[in-house]
Amino acid sequence: MSGGEMIRNKDIVVVGLQPWDIKIGSNCKNIALELAKYNRVLYVNAPLDQITFLRQRKEPAVAKRLEIRSSGKNLLPIGENMWNLYPKNIISSINWLRGQGLFNVLNKRNNRIFAADIRKAIRELSFKDIILFNDSDMFRSYYLEELLTPSVSIYYSRDNLMAVPYFYRHGRVLEPRLMKKSTLVCANSAYLAKVARQYNPHSFDVGQGCDLSVFDPAGIRGVPEDIAAIKGPIIGFIGALLSYRLDVPLLEELCKKKGEWSWVFVGKEDEGFQQSSLHGLANVHFLGLKKESQLPSYLAHFDVAINPQSINDMTVGNYPRKIDEYLAMGKPTVATATDTMELFRDHVYMGKGVEEYIELIGKALQDKDPVRAHKRILFARSHTWENSVLAICRAIREVRPGI
Repeated sequence: MSGGEMIRNKDIVVVGLQPWDIKIGSNCKNIALELAKYNRVLYVNAPLDQITFLRQRKEPAVAKRLEIRSSGKNLLPIGENMWNLYPKNIISSINWLRGQGLFNVLNKRNNRIFAADIRKAIRELSFKDIILFNDSDMFRSYYLEELLTPSVSIYYSRDNLMAVPYFYRHGRVLEPRLMKKSTLVCANSAYLAKVARQYNPHSFDVGQGCDLSVFDPAGIRGVPEDIAAIKGPIIGFIGALLSYRLDVPLLEELCKKKGEWSWVFVGKEDEGFQQSSLHGLANVHFLGLKKESQLPSYLAHFDVAINPQSINDMTVGNYPRKIDEYLAMGKPTVATATDTMELFRDHVYMGKGVEEYIELIGKALQDKDPVRAHKRILFARSHTWENSVLAICRAIREVRPGI
């Protein structure tokens, strides 16, 4: 990213749903790291709530927060231009409340408590004229624009959280309002950006960044034993095997109809997969959960990679990072057609239903063109966090040219 295109020398406050010490991948953390290359960044963990404090205080993550809270040093450096705030104050647990009126009163109180911790850190760091980046924290951070008075406020949408019961009760009211009052909305898919434009015309698809460093076809050495004995052609899927995200009935029909193909699934199964008829088919192989570093070796030995996604409120707007992983290995890929998948149309075979999947997998099995494989790799590797943050910076400047 060139320095001229990147926003520079700003003070940025990042709030969101995921703390800095989360064990899984985090869009918010990756974005913050990119912003910190040219700016000062305060990454704010969510405050503890009363129920978590009372019921989970012996859990390692909560115990760590309580220890930091009692130490008096809750603003920790995590890089040259970056700090992590562990809020000291505990907020009320209110999401179980059914009445909107009482929820709003207590949520405003929670926001004031949260904002007080952030303001203290802002003063300590001598931040001025802040940019506020909110990663989908629609409750605790709903009033932060009024309480922190940022020069620019960005709401970041990366999942359709209204499909999650925890968020739906109050979020169906608050998220649209928060989008509307934010300076702009950035989303990681075209679908979510389209949803956001209903509430804020300054809504942008900024794409998704991916760390594809391990998915390098040149680095593959050897064949894992548990896939080496499986006869080809191998049609494979890598990722969490979740029945609400993947179309189990479609897979059952495909695997029954195409018994001459070996179907390989690498990942942890939920109950829906465990109870499916797939386990009774001789041409279906569940290889279990693998370390991330092992995944490219399995993917390298797929003839075709698939993403047979269910289309529902939870999945329709999600950015499919596994597609980038497949393409980064140069693999012919067949996936369910969605609005978000339109981005991949030139590089992925897309369709719906059993017959169309069979036809497309057949075409993908014949796709041996090294030039097409190379184009798939180059396309996937263009989806970097650097490019995604550059798109965020362009969006900010489109709305606020003086930034």
